[in-house]
Amino acid sequence: MELNHGIHLGYCTNIHRGESWEQTWRGLRDHTLEVRRRVAHGKPYGIGLRLSAQAAQELNTPCMIAEFQEWLEANNCYVFTINGFPYGAFHGTRVKEQVFKPDWTTQARVDYTNLLFDILAKLLPKGMAGSISTLPGSHKTFGIDADGIEQIFKNLRATRQHIEKVSEATGHDLHLGLEPEPLGLFETSGETLKFFGLYLDAFPGDRDFFKFVGMNYDTCHLAIEFEEAKEALDRITGAGIRLSKLHFSNALRLQPTPENLERLANFVEPVYFHQVIARDGEMPLRRFKDLDVALQAARENPRAVGDEWRVHFHIPLHARPTGTFLDTSDHVLGAIDWLSANPTKCSHIEMETYTWEVLPENLRTDSVEDQLVKEYDWTLAEMAKRGLTVV
Repeated sequence: MELNHGIHLGYCTNIHRGESWEQTWRGLRDHTLEVRRRVAHGKPYGIGLRLSAQAAQELNTPCMIAEFQEWLEANNCYVFTINGFPYGAFHGTRVKEQVFKPDWTTQARVDYTNLLFDILAKLLPKGMAGSISTLPGSHKTFGIDADGIEQIFKNLRATRQHIEKVSEATGHDLHLGLEPEPLGLFETSGETLKFFGLYLDAFPGDRDFFKFVGMNYDTCHLAIEFEEAKEALDRITGAGIRLSKLHFSNALRLQPTPENLERLANFVEPVYFHQVIARDGEMPLRRFKDLDVALQAARENPRAVGDEWRVHFHIPLHARPTGTFLDTSDHVLGAIDWLSANPTKCSHIEMETYTWEVLPENLRTDSVEDQLVKEYDWTLAEMAKRGLTVV
């Protein structure tokens, strides 16, 4: 949906199962239309679409594109952004490190991303900008060396050239947002600046790079890094990096007391990565690639657990954890504050709580539609307080 200042808000449909196009479209029919009915109030409704590589290939025929366009128009919906981070299966199986594969060292990632831009350009309403989010190059555990970094930059340049070509052919403002994530090739605002700086060192003549490629800022991910929203967003945009999209999402926060760590074991599950970053006063942050690894380290050395943990486990925007568990909603609110002061610096917002299926029962609402509606209610209310929309 369109808010003030030309800002578009949607939720990411990666919360629904769907690897084929038919499964993806069924999710839109079964879930998204019900959410639209309850929150759009008759206005055009923006969709943050997730397309796997399989679904994208199946959709990308003139017949299927035309059929989907007709469906969007008939239901007063439009697609303004696509989540192109997960290439393959994203529900019901081990995802974890697989979500970073194929990474940006591969031609498969280039082909997939270029295809998504081809599709998005056909789906966008006339004159509307379109964004696609993707992974931060690769994952630190993949052992990317200097040759790998060089290949990532070459592949990003190839996609940047494709985006420019499609933009010029269609008249749409199209842009790609690389999304820092804990233990990604770059994960903090500082590492983001370094990554893009190295790209410009490699291609110093590519002055229009940031017109087509920028950052997808996920509030969960940067909060886990113990960053402050205003400081990080000012640093990114002040360096001239385009803010392609804002992801509104919450992380889990807690003091690692014995009682809390025992309770945290309920959040261990086999599908998604739940990276943990621990802080101990002014000491350097300590990073664990998954929650079970962090809990095992705490059992082996209770004195080394630090004074605060932040866990990559997406908590619904509207739902506060119970007991002594906390969340990082202050970072989301900080990002909304920043946007209210800089409303022209980012026009795409996507709510992303894809963990509904694996949430503990006390944080899960009666249905996925109920959760999404409550997230809209929370987000729109907070944005209305800051003049970004009218509830």
